[in-house]
Formats: sequence, structure tokens, C-alpha cells
Amino acid sequence: MGRIELKNIYKSFGEVEVIKGIDLFINEGELVIFVGPSGCGKSTLLRLISGLEEATHGTITIDGEDMTSKRPAERGLSMVFQSYALYPHKTVRENMGFGLTVARVPKTVIAKKVHEAAVTLKLEDLLDRRPKELSGGQRQRVAIGRAIVREPRAFLFDEPLSNLDAALRVEMRLEIAKLHQLLRATMVYVTHDQVEAMTLADRIVVLQDGLVEQIGTPLELYERPANLFVAQFIGSPKMNVVGANSKAGTVTFANGSEWDFKGAPDNAAHLGVRPESISLCGTAEGVLAGEIEVVEHLGSDSFAYVAVDKVGVFTVRIVGRAHVKPGEVTGLSFGADDIHLFGQHGGVALAFA
Repeated sequence: MGRIELKNIYKSFGEVEVIKGIDLFINEGELVIFVGPSGCGKSTLLRLISGLEEATHGTITIDGEDMTSKRPAERGLSMVFQSYALYPHKTVRENMGFGLTVARVPKTVIAKKVHEAAVTLKLEDLLDRRPKELSGGQRQRVAIGRAIVREPRAFLFDEPLSNLDAALRVEMRLEIAKLHQLLRATMVYVTHDQVEAMTLADRIVVLQDGLVEQIGTPLELYERPANLFVAQFIGSPKMNVVGANSKAGTVTFANGSEWDFKGAPDNAAHLGVRPESISLCGTAEGVLAGEIEVVEHLGSDSFAYVAVDKVGVFTVRIVGRAHVKPGEVTGLSFGADDIHLFGQHGGVALAFA
């Protein structure tokens, strides 16, 4: 239960085309996350799956059944929204069981399902409280519990953690991960936070301007981005990307510095390297040299921002405390295995020899 397939899906609002031809298969029990910048179409795509929006063109099937023209109630899905959408005058127990009450499910069955969901979400001591007596994280768990009791084919989450503070987001992220492991249910999750995507997803769908840029596991996207957009969107801090041309085994940067790299293809226009793949060294040993502008101390890690004349600013991750100061001149060292090269047209990732 819970296999979802999208075939050639388009969605337009008037003359504005928001979804521009998407094909996607979501396996049973998989947690798939849609990520991308604001306006990329990720929430619209989720609403198309739920039936809250009607596709302009294409087919949506759930467990092999065509659901394209079916109403939301007929699709067997449960949706958890950004806003908790709880009834303020009802208790937690009543909120969680409300959908079943409307469906005229017997009271004994409702009570059993609500109790089971409450135990799963650690809400059993809060069942007689009202939403105003709960924290933000507890309210979100109630909203998730309301979805669980319906035993849906799949769960749809639309930025469920964005209203929570940083500490609660971390806590709820862990709760959702544990819930997925426990239920083994299909989950489709929308977020603008790529940290949530990296830590929760079985697969990530990266969207931009209504199109899919890349689909893969978190590590596949991190280690082998398909293009410049994915390379800089996935990862925090983002990948360093600078202009660089390659020819005859030599990479040349905008300031004229050259790096002997025999595996480089001849059509590169950009070089990318992750912050953790760069080491600070003497200027003579580095691929490039620059001046440290800012150092951020975060306890377990430090980040140095190094400005290389006519090339750009590099973010360098240093494990532990950084014994460097702004104003110092340093070399930047990285190896051929650490870099990504991208072409001029569309920033497509290039293969190395």
C-alpha cells in the first residue's frame, strides 16, 4: 500500500505554468522529500497528489489505481499542514478522532485507534487537554496523530516544522524519523530546509522552476550533484563554486593561477569544492592563496572565509577550534578527488577521465 506514480504532470494557474512535466515513482514505505527554493512548485506538487489541486495534464496513480480526477477523500491519503489546524474547543482526544467521527466510525473503534496513536506519539497523558494548553511540538504531534488514526495509504507533510523554533525542529525531526521507522508507511514531505531533507529522506527530489533537477538518496545528491544548482542547494554550508577553465590537464582560475590536474576534461567552466574538503596550508603548498576575512567559532567546528583575489571567497570548515585570525594570508589545499567540475551551458556536472 502507498505506491504513488506521477506521469507527465503539468499544472497551470491561468497562463502561469507552475509544474512543467514531472515523472516520479514513489515506492511503498518510502520517505520522499521535495526540496527547492520558494516558488519552485514543491507544495503545488504535493497538493496535486492529495487532490487539493487538479492537474492540467498527466496522470496520478496510487497503488495502480488512477486517482487523477478523484476527490481528496477518495484517495486514502492523510495530510499534515504547516499550520496545525486543530479545533481550539476540542480536546486532544477529540481532535485526533474527529475525522473518524465524521466518517461515523463506531466510538469503540475510534477510542482504540486514538489510544494507539497517542501511545506511539507519547500523547497519552495529554488526551484531555485543549490545544492552547500544549506546546508547539505537542500540537504538531496531535496533528500527526490525527493523520495516523485514519490508517492512510500514505502521509503527506507540507512543511510541518517551519512554525517551530530551532530546538523543537530538531526534536520533531527525530520524532518523524522514528515514526517512519515504526510505521514503515509511505511519506511524501515538503520542506525548504535541506538539512531536514538530508537527515530524513530515503530519496530527495530537487525542484526548480517546476522541473525536477535531480532525484537520489541524500548522499548521492551530496557526492554526485547533477548540476550547479543541486551542488549549491544541497549541503550546509553550500559548496564553494568559482570560475575555472580546464584544458590539456590544467585548470586555470580567473586570477591566472594554474593547477595541474591531468584528469580534468577540456570543457569545464566552474570548479566546486565542499568546505570540509579544503585544508589551510602555507601559500607555497596551496592550489590557491588568499586572505582570511572572517572566522566563525561554533565549538565543534570553525569556519574560515578566505578571499582569493579575482577568484572569490572560499568557506573552509575546520574541525574543532581554528587557530587562525582574520587578516592572515593562507594557502588553500584540495585534491583532485575533492572537486567537482561543471560545464558552461546549464552548469551540468562533468565526468573526469
